[in-house]
Amino acid sequence: MHWPLLLALEAAWAGLGQATQHYPAMWGHYDVCKSQVYSDEGLTWDYMACQPEAADMTKYLRVALEPTNITCGDPAETYCALENPYMCNNECDASTKELAHPPELMFDFEGRNPTTFWQSTSWRKYPKPLLVNITLSWNKTIELTDDIVITFESGRPEQMVLEKSLDYGRTWLPYQFYATDCLDAFTMEPRTAQDLTQHTLLDVICTEEYSRGYVWKYDKTVRFEIKDRLALFAGPRLHNMASLYGQLDTTKNLRDFFTITDLRIKLLRPATGATMVDENNLSRYFYAISDIKVQGRCKCNLHANSCVFDKEKLVCECEHNTTGPDCGRCKRSYQGRVWSPGSYLPIPKGTANICVPNNIGPVTQVCDDELLRCQNGGVCLSNLRCQCTVGFSGVLCEKPHCESEAAGCGGPDSARNTSCPSSAHLLLLLLALATASCWPAAL
Repeated sequence: MHWPLLLALEAAWAGLGQATQHYPAMWGHYDVCKSQVYSDEGLTWDYMACQPEAADMTKYLRVALEPTNITCGDPAETYCALENPYMCNNECDASTKELAHPPELMFDFEGRNPTTFWQSTSWRKYPKPLLVNITLSWNKTIELTDDIVITFESGRPEQMVLEKSLDYGRTWLPYQFYATDCLDAFTMEPRTAQDLTQHTLLDVICTEEYSRGYVWKYDKTVRFEIKDRLALFAGPRLHNMASLYGQLDTTKNLRDFFTITDLRIKLLRPATGATMVDENNLSRYFYAISDIKVQGRCKCNLHANSCVFDKEKLVCECEHNTTGPDCGRCKRSYQGRVWSPGSYLPIPKGTANICVPNNIGPVTQVCDDELLRCQNGGVCLSNLRCQCTVGFSGVLCEKPHCESEAAGCGGPDSARNTSCPSSAHLLLLLLALATASCWPAAL
């Protein structure tokens, strides 16, 4: 009568162990930092490299414009359409909400009608260049995972540069140049992302793909192609991520290429739609951006699987005894060896490279206050070991000292004549009781 219950308990026990060992089904995404596994010593932690999921990073940025007075509407101004100089019905007035075009409209929800957008002043000081810097700052290191897409409501610029910073805006490097004529604007031969190879992946190119001609209804975007570059290692549909992760792990410059703290869009010349500028109608020339997309993840050096936005700042929730905004150093008491970022290799779990306690080698047997509680009155110290009460030992203080004595725990010379049985003994006792109670029924 007790056999079904006993078998169910045994199956549940085995199933729990198996599920714990194989739980992270998406290890290839590196979204699990650790899991519990069974070994000869009992429950232990199995540490893995981990990183946050990709997200829309425009939710967390700050935007700054130079010059600060470059946004239209102060004073109010009327604009004409580039393709039709006689259609002048676009008014910008910063004092009226319905007619204002502030910078935050570059990042609001799109899909409404009419479209919302930021807009600059017109090119009223021609021939002086109409120059605008749009700086996007995260105050956090992030890793790009998808194309940067800028959607213009005006004509796409005839000249612009996308720049990146890795040191919070102190220094800048070009990411890509854009022009109707790359040779004339930047003395560079025109190329596209499709021209790149694995050996030229890190090249800074100038492209004419997004600058030529009028901008029609479905032709308003300017891209920086992240996926085309990733596909050089992962395949056209990014199906071979193992190859990409291997390259990212072994080639430092490659990982840094997709890493930023800030982006800067340098608008150098607005769309004119012709070789000559119509000086009699400069209200046709301006910049307007309706949307900017930046997809990425917090850089946590493969030591965190989540990143929180707290007090207007992104912060990694560090694991592996690491700390800092990017999990870039060991905790004070865990500097037993030099800090190292996690590794994508070996695929699919990677290597956590956890920080270890001072003066202690790598430790894998740990405890916590939830699932791996110390037994028999033991206390968990820093998730590293159980401090056992007198008379007990073992990873979780589950073993009475008298078990190792010749007479056992019941002998007269034992340190304890009576002791709590271990979990293994309890299981054997349960099996014995179940067998004894069920044996007559079997007869």
